[in-house]
Amino acid sequence: MQVAQKRMAKKTNKLAVNLLVSGLVFRSFIAFWLYPSFDEAYYYVYSLHPDWSYFDHPLLVAFSTGFGPWLTGNVSQFTIRLGALILHTGSLVLLYLTSSRLFSVKAATLTLAIATVTPIYQLAFGTFTLPDNPLIFFWSASLYCAVCEFFKEDFDFPPSAYVPSYRLAILSVLVGLACLSKYHGFILGFGLVGFCLTSKQHRNVFRSPWTWLGVGLFLLTISPILYWNMQHGWVSFLFQSERAVPKVGYNFLNVLLVCLVGIGYLFPTIGFPLWRITLKTTINQISQVFSKNTDTDGKEFKDSKNLKNIFILWLSLPLILGFNLIGGYRQILPAWSMPGFWVATLLLGQQTVIWYNRSKRSVWRWLVGTGVVVSTILLFLLLHITTGTLQKPSNFALFGGFVAPQNDPSSTELIDIQQVRRGFAESEILQEALKKSNFIFTNRYYYGGLIAMALHPISNIPITCFDIGYDIRGFAFWSKPDEWLGKDALYITTEAFTTREDLMTSYKSHFNSFNEIAKVPIKRGGIVVNNIYVYQAKTLLKPYPRAYGL
Repeated sequence: MQVAQKRMAKKTNKLAVNLLVSGLVFRSFIAFWLYPSFDEAYYYVYSLHPDWSYFDHPLLVAFSTGFGPWLTGNVSQFTIRLGALILHTGSLVLLYLTSSRLFSVKAATLTLAIATVTPIYQLAFGTFTLPDNPLIFFWSASLYCAVCEFFKEDFDFPPSAYVPSYRLAILSVLVGLACLSKYHGFILGFGLVGFCLTSKQHRNVFRSPWTWLGVGLFLLTISPILYWNMQHGWVSFLFQSERAVPKVGYNFLNVLLVCLVGIGYLFPTIGFPLWRITLKTTINQISQVFSKNTDTDGKEFKDSKNLKNIFILWLSLPLILGFNLIGGYRQILPAWSMPGFWVATLLLGQQTVIWYNRSKRSVWRWLVGTGVVVSTILLFLLLHITTGTLQKPSNFALFGGFVAPQNDPSSTELIDIQQVRRGFAESEILQEALKKSNFIFTNRYYYGGLIAMALHPISNIPITCFDIGYDIRGFAFWSKPDEWLGKDALYITTEAFTTREDLMTSYKSHFNSFNEIAKVPIKRGGIVVNNIYVYQAKTLLKPYPRAYGL
């Protein structure tokens, strides 16, 4: 019996390692070939301006994005994503360990398999460099630490024997680091407090000196956010809180649409079961509270399985339900609620064990089939974005292509920074213009990141943003409004903005002269699909207006 168990454990461990390695290889392939997205390039600029915090996000995304360029000295889409690749592998390991401790090794392996094949986890958490990379890592670390603190092995139950320990101090630091990654981390802290309040066995945590030490360590950990915001009128908190304030009427159909979009990003074969098991578990726990068999002394949570489910729900539902409900009055990005689904994957992994015991073949068909379909779709999209397999015309088009570049802005707007870099390096006009200019500006904050990446190591001229709509994000704090008065600049933008008369009129009124000097063609499949336009702007006459950072 023991020999069989050892063989099974060895087989399971090998499968877990294979999942981790194959997932890392696949994500690395995408990270190497896919052009940087707007947000990723913008976060690269964070790494050029080290600070205690930033206008729209805390500081850890600067470290995770800058890690690769600092380590290698090279700036590319792959190097800025190196931190994301490493952090997500760690997040998967922590999720596996959490499931193993809560449920079983089999549940942990199936949970790992589900998390590995889910597309939005692969991309938003594990490939693109985003604040979500360190957030999910420290969220997962907090989850594992909390499980080790609040749940002993099953044979050590009842859980009423819980005694607070030093892990509370460690947990507080981990939650603080999640907050330093993204403001979602505060919701993680809310969930942990909510669990302890609703679990009679764990309420004594609030009387423990370890908890109050943890509160102090938490405040110390998030002090960079507090310090930076104290210096800048709490602008980050105002910016983020405004997103939660309704500005239009409520539309319940939009809530349904947000749910369906989220299921699409999770992929339907994962999204629907994940929603089902989450709602089913929630309803079961609520029904037990009002059940006639419930002990009036509040001992309904004594059962370890229920307590574990409640713990998972407290760390998942606030995000899942909260952001989906906010979707009724404002646009929601799919990644905003995904940390909640990440935790809820533990429930799906445990449910999959039940399905696995009924039909091993069906479970593997489901998981392998999902993995194959998702991988095929992602690779096909990657080929189209980089080579134009669906583009008409294109040297690599399938069946002659289907869509013209001008009708495919979602893919042609992504910029190959290597082509831009070569265009500047090979143009004598642009080289001379760079030498004579004091700074570079663009009309959108995200273009500033792409320009910064493309010009490394050709030039280290400061880059800023002059946006007629005043949405310049972090650039408002990386320069002073009058810093460039009397100085010469280069204005760099894409073809889509060259026909904006309001932009051109605004820039011409702020400079003594403003003229186009060159353009860099961006090709895909041998066909020009976009152009980078460069204008020479001489002598800034007056500060460009901005809404904040004055």
